[in-house]
Amino acid sequence: MPITYENLLNFPIPEIRQRLRWQDAALYALSLGCAQDPMDEAELRFVTEGAAMRALPSMAVVLGYPGFWLRDPATGVDALRLVHGEQAVTLHAPLPVEGEVIGRSRVTGIVDRGEGKGALLYSERVILDATTGEKLATLEQTTFLRGDGGFGGPSGPVKKPAPEPEGAAAIALDLPTRPEMALLYRLNGDHNPLHSDPALAAKAGFPRPILHGLATFGVVGRALLRAVCGGDPARFGRMECRFSAPVFPGETIRTEIWPQEGGAAFRARAVERDVVVVGNGAFRTR
Repeated sequence: MPITYENLLNFPIPEIRQRLRWQDAALYALSLGCAQDPMDEAELRFVTEGAAMRALPSMAVVLGYPGFWLRDPATGVDALRLVHGEQAVTLHAPLPVEGEVIGRSRVTGIVDRGEGKGALLYSERVILDATTGEKLATLEQTTFLRGDGGFGGPSGPVKKPAPEPEGAAAIALDLPTRPEMALLYRLNGDHNPLHSDPALAAKAGFPRPILHGLATFGVVGRALLRAVCGGDPARFGRMECRFSAPVFPGETIRTEIWPQEGGAAFRARAVERDVVVVGNGAFRTR
């Protein structure tokens, strides 16, 4: 069935309650390549239980996750051809290592770009502490529905991305990904077979399974945490960016950073192919 604008705009995405264990925080960090150096104490605190353990700020993207709900035929979306276009995370408080959280998701807008041009779907997820009701994080996502334009929806408004930085970056930080990273990252709850099934990846136009966009987001988040926040998760405020090309597991992600008052501009590239994979990056400290 094709997209119906009102149906998709008001699609009932289930509320998710999630019980967190320290093992979940460790798995998330390990799935982003954290602590590959077993002597790096700054990263060991993200993977080792105890009072000093901390959650990576970007872990918000896997909390209260409602699953691949756009795969539901009732949405009318061609799920095979959609791609993750943009992502933003705003942290309102440090994320817990243990406890219970609630994720409440909703569609906030849909833009029809026209027949053969696809559509943009804007969505939001709010993460709350289930015990206190405190708002922990707000996530904003843009999904590019490549196969779904021309259904008669509105042509705007279109969200403007952060401006691209100019000149040479002041900081460049290389972080490796591992060949099996997508298979490990999917254990956080995103089971889209595009990241694990070679035949399906080929059908979608890729030579092999690609890394989750949110895994790339997390690796870049690690770089910003280290370079801009001095490794302190409490200083991590807001991160937003646009995904411009896929990363293949095993590639090195170079995060290029332009420090600014209160934060930084950034972009990232796959070093081996010299391809920009993340652009229009804006970061704000708390």
